[in-house]
Amino acid sequence: MTASNKFKWFSIGLISLWLVSFVLIPNLMVLVASFLTSDIHDLVRFSFTWENYGQLIDPIYAKVVGYSVYLAGFTTLLCLLIGYPAAWFIAQFSPRVRGILLFMVIVPFWTNSLIRTYAIKIILGTRGVLNWGLLELGIIDAPLRLMYTQAAVLIGMVYILLPFMILPLFSSIEKLPRSYIEAARDLGATRLRIFRTIVLPLTLPGIIAGSLMVFLPAMGMFYISDLLEGAKNPLIGNLIKDQILVAQNWPFGASLSVALLMMMAVMLVLYHKVGQMLRRKEELDV
Repeated sequence: MTASNKFKWFSIGLISLWLVSFVLIPNLMVLVASFLTSDIHDLVRFSFTWENYGQLIDPIYAKVVGYSVYLAGFTTLLCLLIGYPAAWFIAQFSPRVRGILLFMVIVPFWTNSLIRTYAIKIILGTRGVLNWGLLELGIIDAPLRLMYTQAAVLIGMVYILLPFMILPLFSSIEKLPRSYIEAARDLGATRLRIFRTIVLPLTLPGIIAGSLMVFLPAMGMFYISDLLEGAKNPLIGNLIKDQILVAQNWPFGASLSVALLMMMAVMLVLYHKVGQMLRRKEELDV
C-alpha cells in the first residue's frame, strides 16, 4: 500500500471515528432516551413508552412549536428579502471587489453569536446607539422601546443568520449565464419578465439552500429570544433546554429534540427532491 493510500484510509478512518463518536452515538442516545420514562431520582427509568411523543400534541407545547415555526419562517423571509438584493449587488462587481465584499459578509462569523447578540442589546436599548442616533437627528422625541419585543428578536435573528442566506444566493447568482439575460433583453423582455422567467428559476437552488440554512438554525436559537425578548414567547429550543436543565424531564426533552431533527430531515429531503426536479428540467430543456 502506497503512502497516499495509507493517508487516505487514515483520513477516512479518523473522520468516521469522529462522526460515530460525536454524531451517531449521541443522536442514538437521544433517540433511545425519548422512549424512556422520566424518574426524579435517576433522571430516566428504562421503561418503554410513547407518552413523550404523545405530549407533543398537547396544546401548550404545540403552541410553542407553532410559534417557533412562525418566527423561523418570518426570519427566513426577511433574510431572503435583504439577502437576495445584497447577493445580486455583490455579484455585479469584479472578482477582486467581490472578494472584499464577501470577506465583509463572513467577518461576523469570527465572533461568537452570543457576543453579537449582546452587541444588539447595546444597539437597541433605550439608551442604545440606535435611539441616540434617532434623537440626535431629531427623527424621534423620545426613545423607542425596542428591547424585549418580538421586533428585537427578529432583528437579532436576521442579523445573526443573514450571512447564511447571502452566501448560497451569491453562489447561484454568480453562476447565472449572462447570455440568457442579454438574449431576453434583445427580444424585448422587461426586467420583471427576465427576473420571473430566467433569474428566479435559475437561482431557485440558492434560494432553497439559503432558506434551509436560515430556517433550521432559527428554530433552535433560544438564547436570542432569552436575551432580546426575556423569553416571554419561548421557542422550541427554550422548551428543550427547560425540560432537560430545569424540569429534569430528559425523555420529553429528548422527544422534542428528535421531533426537531425529523422536521429538519424532512426539509432536507424536500430540498434534495426539488434539486433533482430542477436538474431533470434543465436536462429536458437542453
